[in-house]
Amino acid sequence: MKSRSFSLKPFPSAGLLPDLKITGSVERQSNSLSISYSLSGLLEELILPVPAEMPLRKNRLWEETCFEFFLGVKSFEHYWEFNLSPAGHWNVYRFMSYRQGMQEEPAFTSLPFGVRIQPETLRLILELDPDRIIPPGRVLQVGISAVIKTIHGDITYWALTHPGPQPDFHRRDSFIVELRGGRLNPGNI
Repeated sequence: MKSRSFSLKPFPSAGLLPDLKITGSVERQSNSLSISYSLSGLLEELILPVPAEMPLRKNRLWEETCFEFFLGVKSFEHYWEFNLSPAGHWNVYRFMSYRQGMQEEPAFTSLPFGVRIQPETLRLILELDPDRIIPPGRVLQVGISAVIKTIHGDITYWALTHPGPQPDFHRRDSFIVELRGGRLNPGNI
């Protein structure tokens, strides 16, 4: 599987948008899913959480600067939301259908990822095993997004696409990247 590059777009708003660019790549190879984000621009105009000595599983990370992605299985309603804070904190939620049945996903007890901050660039890289939650061989539908908070208290919403009148990363029509895995074993059907 080749790496798929992406560039996130801000949700159109009445306020001023920070001068930023959010790009990255996502790739699936057998039992590995890799995603990387690169946030570049005037980082001094953003509120970036301070790196934690001991990153924890935390709720409501989307209220601050946070990188997110969503995984769904093609032709199924359920999906997962992954939240990654530049501080190192994280969470994974499982949903039964659109915004219904939200629960922390117990298959993940840690989600180590790397964050590197330079004067004008923040990079975040995560690699995980999607087979912990999704049977091998299933086609994944991925939505990629970010919430960015400025020093003025404004929150901006970035995604691959914004199909609705409000920012809503949970909409399945925003899960526009499809990733195929290895062969589907008859026992996994």
